[in-house]
Amino acid sequence: MKDNSSRHLFGRIWRDYLRAHWPRMSVAFFFMVVEGSTLAVLSWMLKPLFDRVFVGGESDAMWWVGGVIFALFVIRAVTSVINRSLLVSVQQSVATRMQVDLLSHIMRLDMNFFQQNPPGALIERIQGDTKAVQSIWQSFITGAGRDIVALVSLFYVAVMIDPEWTLAALIGAPLLILPTIFVQRYVRRKTRGARRNASDRATRIDEVLHGIGTVRLNRIEDHQTARFAAIVERIRQAEVKIAATGAVVPAMIDIVTGLGFVGVLALGGAQVTSGERTVGDFMAFFSALSLAFQPLRRLGGLAGSWQVAAASLERIYQVFDTAPSIRSGDRTAPPETTRIAFDDVYLSYGDTAVLRGLSFVAEAGQTTALVGPSGAGKTTVFNLLTRMADPDQGRITLGGTGLEAFDLAVLRDQFSVVSQDPALFDETIRENITLGRDAETAALRGAIEVAHVAEFADALPGGLESPAGPRGSALSGGQRQRVAIARAVLRDAPVLLLDEATSALDAASERLVQEALDELSQGRTSLVIAHRLSTIRNADRIVVLEGGRVVEQGSHDQLMEKGGAYAALVQLQFGDRTQ
Repeated sequence: MKDNSSRHLFGRIWRDYLRAHWPRMSVAFFFMVVEGSTLAVLSWMLKPLFDRVFVGGESDAMWWVGGVIFALFVIRAVTSVINRSLLVSVQQSVATRMQVDLLSHIMRLDMNFFQQNPPGALIERIQGDTKAVQSIWQSFITGAGRDIVALVSLFYVAVMIDPEWTLAALIGAPLLILPTIFVQRYVRRKTRGARRNASDRATRIDEVLHGIGTVRLNRIEDHQTARFAAIVERIRQAEVKIAATGAVVPAMIDIVTGLGFVGVLALGGAQVTSGERTVGDFMAFFSALSLAFQPLRRLGGLAGSWQVAAASLERIYQVFDTAPSIRSGDRTAPPETTRIAFDDVYLSYGDTAVLRGLSFVAEAGQTTALVGPSGAGKTTVFNLLTRMADPDQGRITLGGTGLEAFDLAVLRDQFSVVSQDPALFDETIRENITLGRDAETAALRGAIEVAHVAEFADALPGGLESPAGPRGSALSGGQRQRVAIARAVLRDAPVLLLDEATSALDAASERLVQEALDELSQGRTSLVIAHRLSTIRNADRIVVLEGGRVVEQGSHDQLMEKGGAYAALVQLQFGDRTQ
């Protein structure tokens, strides 16, 4: 079990993020010490101000005392600007780096991680939790460092003036111990729940906005609003409790400070009136305690604020501590051939068996079609080939080499995938085709012509620079498919994986997309998943899956003559039109 103590969390964030910024933090700390110390010097200067100017009547002393006090305020202002600027720079650098690292790590995790963590919850981890850490980090570093220095220096002045008065001022300090411990535990527990609810809130927003068509067609706006309202109400209640509990320690400090003032007044007032101590002594001491009140109060509030940050840090490091089970191999050379072989492959998702001893071969340069009922394991074959998942048992080879031996980047470079619902990003059509890769103009133009993208892109006001919209929503289904095919053409991978690439299209779009796919398949090893059996009639080999295993395979004519499972599927789909 991971250690989530405050010391351990602080150690990790120091090692992972803060240590790299220690030069700037050291400079900032120096100016922080200077700023915090000015309060102590200011309180000390009240002694000559009262004893020599107000009581002693030394007019000359008034100017140098006033000059020193003015200089202290100037120094305090300058050092405050410098140390805050430096530390905010560190804070922003740390928060930015943490968000980038978190997203980069998440993108490399196994697919089952994304099945267990919805997008909204992950967005909240990247944005909400890092923001919670960022907000406390500024007050914790800039505030705590300055206030600790101020507090130590002010109490040093108080002790120098009179140790007995200082002890009287601290008479109620032990009363703070138990409330502080209670606040830390309670606030962290409540914050954990609030952060979980914040993830639920982000998930609900994500699902509602992406399913807005379904929401409106089914008239469930009120239902979804009620669900969202219940979540934000839980967050509100938790935040109120966190704020109220976090105010306990500062409130107790108010009471303790009040007791201290009464004790000092009772002890010091008698000594001043009897002539044992001067008015300057008392005013300097009293000012030191007064100036220490606000830093002490802020430090008391940080007991709860740190727990808020610690709860978010726990959630962030839970993700960082999640390691992918799919490891990259050492082989960086591509396979010599693209012959694909499944040998007695088993795979289960939890308690559900998906593949049960799957074995088949897809020869290099040929088209192999996978057919069968839903749930037969067809899409799982593609996930295993690209190592989005690894089999529980059995072996999969590409060019005679086990997939696990390849470097993941090298392995995935061997595949181009065109699916039924291609993933497009809220970027331009050009960017959705190139996917961040540098592409020569001729190659890009060739890809869009093969995929028939030019037929609709050239008619748009921005051409290839036109936005595709969120998830490609500015384009029709056929247009999205053609963009995905252009992407595959430009990628120019030796193996083509087609997953129901034309099943959701109208006749006109299907014809264009099928023409593009036929041209794309030339000279490549192709695996095709298709429910429309007419699209795979000319495949070199048809593999029929049922219940996670191969029940028969061969060409269309061979399987029709056999009159088995494939013939039954054809009969079911086409009836008497089997010819």
